[in-house]
Amino acid sequence: MEERQKKLLKEIVESYIKTVKPVGSKSLCEKLKCSSATIRNEMSELEDLGLLEKNHVSSGRIPSEKGYRYYVENLMRPKELTGDDVLKLQTIFRNNDLQLSDTINQCVEIISEITNYTSIVLGKKSHTNTLQQVSIIPIKDDKIVALVCTDHGTVQNRQFTLPKHVKMEELVKTSEIINKMLIGTPIDEVSERLEYDIKPIISKRIEQYESVYHIFMEAFQNFASNVQENIHLSGKYKLIEKPEYDNVEEIRKITSKFEDVDLIKKIEEKKNQKGINIYIGEESEFDPNVTVIKTTYHYHGEEGTIAIIGPKRMEYDRVVGLLSYINKNLNDESEE
Repeated sequence: MEERQKKLLKEIVESYIKTVKPVGSKSLCEKLKCSSATIRNEMSELEDLGLLEKNHVSSGRIPSEKGYRYYVENLMRPKELTGDDVLKLQTIFRNNDLQLSDTINQCVEIISEITNYTSIVLGKKSHTNTLQQVSIIPIKDDKIVALVCTDHGTVQNRQFTLPKHVKMEELVKTSEIINKMLIGTPIDEVSERLEYDIKPIISKRIEQYESVYHIFMEAFQNFASNVQENIHLSGKYKLIEKPEYDNVEEIRKITSKFEDVDLIKKIEEKKNQKGINIYIGEESEFDPNVTVIKTTYHYHGEEGTIAIIGPKRMEYDRVVGLLSYINKNLNDESEE
């Protein structure tokens, strides 16, 4: 592509991102110091290359998916964060009172606020997340709460109704055995060790060991399932405020996708993908009318994906600059 065509494409993409209006030749003459006829010829060539499309209600052009792709790979330069944006994020990163998962979730809230797009974190606890304690708390004669916590400060509880033949003392005694033997065990290995290490011991000491075993197994499986996945979505309705969503059917379609947990999970970045990755339109596998920009984090034993979802005319330079900053601050040095 000739240099003038590159400048022309860059101008059209960035103008359309800001105005959501097809770009005509007259508005570009002064910027590119060319005649209207020259601009029209160049635009026609870019259209032939599949980089521009002609809007059916105007003589102006808009970028195609291929045009956006060329722009982000060859013409765009990431934009540095403003001082206010840096301050908002650093306030979160430096808050030592927050648990790590809360830091990441609040970070995603700030991302949505800064960009005015929808943002998502899909987090997973790493294998370094280990069992710290399990406690049994009586709440009624026949009801207890099983409290499980990890060394990363994650705490979850599960309420159980005791079978009539199971004594509270048996549950407490079993929890003491588990705490003695399994503290420090990776959370995704606890159920297996409960089966092979704990069950043989309680079978000799606990009268109703089968019932007791199943209560603890259910509590740990439920805990492991929840702790291994964390989906936090912020600014879900920011996307439908964009001009692209000007009819009820489009709004209904995109909002239903945000309610689809399985579809949201597919946004998770592929393994071994590093840096910032951009998926435009059909590439996103989420919706053909959006762009999804993603990065991964691996920080203090937690890992996952942060994604920003916006229209295809997303402010790519600003979003990439923001995620680059996040990437540097939410990755251990060994992962950079």
